[in-house]
Amino acid sequence: MALLQSNLALRIASAAVLGPVAIAAAYFGSWSFALFWAAAAIAVAWEWTRMVTGPAWIFSGVVYAAAMFVAPVLLRDDAAYGLLAIVLLFAIVWSTDIFGYFAGRSIGGPKLMPAVSPKKTWSGAIAGTIGSMIVAVLVAKLFGSFNAVAIAAIALLLSICGQMGDLFESFVKRKFGVKDSSQLIPGHGGVMDRLDGFWAAAVVGCIIGLARGGFDAPARGLLVW
Repeated sequence: MALLQSNLALRIASAAVLGPVAIAAAYFGSWSFALFWAAAAIAVAWEWTRMVTGPAWIFSGVVYAAAMFVAPVLLRDDAAYGLLAIVLLFAIVWSTDIFGYFAGRSIGGPKLMPAVSPKKTWSGAIAGTIGSMIVAVLVAKLFGSFNAVAIAAIALLLSICGQMGDLFESFVKRKFGVKDSSQLIPGHGGVMDRLDGFWAAAVVGCIIGLARGGFDAPARGLLVW
């Protein structure tokens, strides 16, 4: 119990430092935002190459890290809606993690995918998704008048994608016998451990935004329905 509380304290402390930095980078945008995600992508590429073996896996890591940079930068580059798109992604992914963590530990129940991630439960996954939908609608209201049903649906999709991204990283770590991608972030492990859900949500969100708004307005394409 003491170890669990100590780890939770480290997670909270790390989030308290990194969260504001990420939000500040999103707020200022431009080169500061690009630099932040370039650093994240470089860290992820380094962690990935430390974990895996074989040319195909290493190449996959290059693609993974590149997407970590490109997806959020493209969304933020939308002058009108870019900031909201990033803030909403943060809100969806973070609330999924928070609600999922506490619901999973307090409710328990059947495991989501025990062969890949033994600690994750269906109760945590469902609570995280519902919580993210509520938070996303509330955050969107702070920025203006948006279609609440559409925002909730986006949160539903991106929350599920974020959890799948988390499970994918767990699969890779289990395949190569690694507990954490690195120890760069106290309480969280590596950068990839912290951003695996955001990576998946950002990539899917960017694809939707590009399909509907093109390169000129990808964030609008994601958020305005």
